[in-house]
Amino acid sequence: MFELIFLGTSASAPSMQRGLSSAIVIHDKYRFMVDCGEGTQRQLLRSGLGFKRLQRILLTHGHLDHILGLAGLLSTFGRWEMTDAIEIYGGVATLNRVRRLFSALFGANGLPIAITYHELRQAGTIFTAKDFSITTFPVVHRGPGCFGYVFQEKGHRPFLAAQADRLGVPFGPERKVLVNGQPLTLADGRVVQPDDVLAEPIPGAKLTFIGDVGRAEGLDSFAAEADALVIEATYCQTEAKLAQRFGHLTAAQGAALARRAGVHHLILNHLSRRYTARQIQQEAQATFPNVSVASDFDRFQIGNGKVSRDSLLSFVLPRAAS
Repeated sequence: MFELIFLGTSASAPSMQRGLSSAIVIHDKYRFMVDCGEGTQRQLLRSGLGFKRLQRILLTHGHLDHILGLAGLLSTFGRWEMTDAIEIYGGVATLNRVRRLFSALFGANGLPIAITYHELRQAGTIFTAKDFSITTFPVVHRGPGCFGYVFQEKGHRPFLAAQADRLGVPFGPERKVLVNGQPLTLADGRVVQPDDVLAEPIPGAKLTFIGDVGRAEGLDSFAAEADALVIEATYCQTEAKLAQRFGHLTAAQGAALARRAGVHHLILNHLSRRYTARQIQQEAQATFPNVSVASDFDRFQIGNGKVSRDSLLSFVLPRAAS
């Protein structure tokens, strides 16, 4: 299961209810920040998440409303936190802009902590853990080096204990052999195959996260069958020409992608102050029914075919207008 927390959900500039783009994806002991707009540090503190184990930052692109919070975060890591190194992933143009930002603020050799830059140039796997992986893929926005991310859990085959009992498979390491996909020879010489005691495969959870994007065509395969698709909804369809001009999507276009790709749940993000959440949701639901419009501090738990939502700070911060 993936846990997704939105720290900022506004487009371009903050509003009273929404900060600039940033989110946290959690899987077991791993935490990943996706984008780091201005004010992200304060959002981290208000959310209760804090700074621990925040060592990997994934950037969707290099516009300032998605990266300007990095310098302050880096300074805090160096001065007050126990983090002494981070990894930043992004397109070449995006990381070059981040380097220039850090150089202007910290000087050529003044970085407060060590940074490893991972330059993204094409689709492919960028991180692998025991139970999940992250792949990246290019998207079209304004300028080069824009990427989306797929968080994919590994599937598993449940062990059929009753069937193993009937076949005489003893308890202990013998059963682990079968779980690991290897045949087992019993004491009486019979051979038990993994298929004899393992159920049909159950796919792991899939979360596709897309930042600013001006064209949804070509993204279907990356969003295909995702349990949750996060994508921007900066405009409504009444201003589709303006959206196209600035390289953004309308809520209807994001919903159309979710429908084509067989997505389970659509989460819309990056809202302009010109719309209410209700307007965005109504437009999207005309095309795709299972839609959430994210607010700051919303938490989504994303499992195989299941998405639940609550708010970390509904008692402190009012929800966006709806």
